[in-house]
Amino acid sequence: MLRLKDEISYLLSTLTDLDQLQIKELLEEPPEKSMGNLSFPCFVLAKTEKKPPPQIAADLAQKLSEQKRTYWTKVENKGPYINFFMNYYAVGKELIPELLENDLLAKWCNVGNGKTVVIDYSAPNIAKPFGIGHLRSTIIGNALYLIYQALGYNCIGINHLGDWGTQFGKLLAAYRLWGDEEKLKKDPVNYAYELYVKYHEEAELDDSLEDTAREWFRQLEEGEKEATDLWKTFCDFSLEEFKEVYAMLGIDFDYFLGESFYNPHLEETISLIKAKGITKVSEGALIVDLEPYELPSIVLRKKDGTNLYITRDLAAAIYRYQTFNFTYMLYVVGSEQSLHFQQLFKILELMGFEWAQQCYHIPFGLIRFKEGRMSTREGNIILLREVIEKAKKFAYQIIEDKNPELANKEKAAHAVGVGAIKFGDLCNDRVKDIDFEWEKVLDFSGDTAPYIQYSHARICSILRKAKSEQKEVTINSNFYEAMEGFSFQLEREEEKDLLRALSMLPDILLQGAATNKPSYLARYLVEVAREFSRFYHNCPVLSVEGDKFQSRILLIQATQEVLAKGLKLLGIEALEEM
Repeated sequence: MLRLKDEISYLLSTLTDLDQLQIKELLEEPPEKSMGNLSFPCFVLAKTEKKPPPQIAADLAQKLSEQKRTYWTKVENKGPYINFFMNYYAVGKELIPELLENDLLAKWCNVGNGKTVVIDYSAPNIAKPFGIGHLRSTIIGNALYLIYQALGYNCIGINHLGDWGTQFGKLLAAYRLWGDEEKLKKDPVNYAYELYVKYHEEAELDDSLEDTAREWFRQLEEGEKEATDLWKTFCDFSLEEFKEVYAMLGIDFDYFLGESFYNPHLEETISLIKAKGITKVSEGALIVDLEPYELPSIVLRKKDGTNLYITRDLAAAIYRYQTFNFTYMLYVVGSEQSLHFQQLFKILELMGFEWAQQCYHIPFGLIRFKEGRMSTREGNIILLREVIEKAKKFAYQIIEDKNPELANKEKAAHAVGVGAIKFGDLCNDRVKDIDFEWEKVLDFSGDTAPYIQYSHARICSILRKAKSEQKEVTINSNFYEAMEGFSFQLEREEEKDLLRALSMLPDILLQGAATNKPSYLARYLVEVAREFSRFYHNCPVLSVEGDKFQSRILLIQATQEVLAKGLKLLGIEALEEM
């Protein structure tokens, strides 16, 4: 599809006063397949051509029909639109070998060559259980990491752990008041969470507890041994717990750098901000006045000397640019933090950092529950570990019922269960809220990861049978020559539709990166799986011979590659048997 767009945009640029980039941006998919594969709207040319768009379309269609071309067979004008029809034979002869033998994305989508993207995602809070509320940031961030990486970017994934702040004063105070060392050793994360919830319940009745917590945090900030040692204990066992959950999800990070990592940089950061003359003291606190920029002013340092989240975020941003020299920095954080990032980026801009324009907040909606919004203070939380285990058990039971002879059922159930959880989120537009319902998360029918995984497994089954019958096509160094040795046949609409879907992969990944929405890729894989299903039910592979067999076996091999690659870029395993 990229080559089809290149050819169309080049030819149109020679016939109009538009450049190729403008034309590419205007090309769109027609509403019906019978209208072709791509359309160009001629409204934009009406002002310069001094003619109505339908007449412009008719004139250009006539001129285009006389041009030499490779990737489209015919052109038609329909009202103010010019419709182009793909040359499936030419596209198939080039696309399929590149999908099977070469790295199509590296050849056609290497837009990130020499560029670095820093992605800040997941960021759970230390000493609190890993709840379902952190699922969205974790899997959206991981998918973006993989998509950018596939497009040639050097990706840096950072888990900005919530390991600092006044909440630790509350936790330390709670542990010293009611803590039990044996309970802490037995179940550290959940016990620490219980203490945190108990603290907030008791603080409602006793205002002095807030002063106690502030004092503990002051001791922690000043590095006093008892507070620091206890804080380190909470950090260590939390990170161990988090890494176990990440392993279950198949997700890793390049760096685990919590808020505390940037504490040594805070004084220098505040000095830089002061030097720009954008701070002032208000009621004893150091603030940045952002009201001239239609943003609320923000506190950098409280009157008691403690620093805040924004100060550590400023230090982190500066450190990351100095360390990684990023082209882009993405913060995959919930939409409720939008104001925070507007303030962060504005302060960086006022500090004179040009790279502030390369920082982006990637917001996403909330996960909502029938019982109401989660609250760690109130103890209302669904543990991500429990969600994963429940999904695995559900998947295992389905496998037991449908394919009891399957080898490694436990491994397959894990891949199917985790895939269902991830895809259930990623197939949604990230900016929308999600209603969390067990029935939806564990529904393996319809537009789900298991449906795509099953399509991939079905192709693998056909290819295994072809090999057993010694009918497979061998991919080797003479593959291109072999492709020239037979007539690549695409007779049925199901074959053409499947090839058209495969040709969209580079466009989809570019669109996903441009919008930072993995949902484009997720929904695309559903489309490919659907087109394969139509092909499978109407186009036999193993029962045909000659060029027809060669064409169809190559087509499903290419489909397997697209499904496997696409699932991998969403962090989901492509199974060979289900």
